[in-house]
Amino acid sequence: MANDPLFIMAAIACLAVLAVLVFGVATFGRGGDFNRRNANKIMRLRLLLQFIAVVLIVLFVYLSGRGG
Repeated sequence: MANDPLFIMAAIACLAVLAVLVFGVATFGRGGDFNRRNANKIMRLRLLLQFIAVVLIVLFVYLSGRGG
C-alpha cells in the first residue's frame, strides 16, 4: 500500500491540507493586516486542497477494492 503512487499522492495532499490549515489558524490567531487581506484566499486554498485530497482518497479506495 505505501508503495502505491496514488496512496503517496493522497498522503501528500493530506499533508498539504494540514499545512494550509495550520498556516491559516496561525495567521488568524495573530490577526493584523495580513489576515484581513488573505484569510479568505487561505480558506479557499484549503478547501481546494481538501477536495483534491478527498477525491484522491476515494479513487485510491475504489481502485484498491477492484484489485487495481
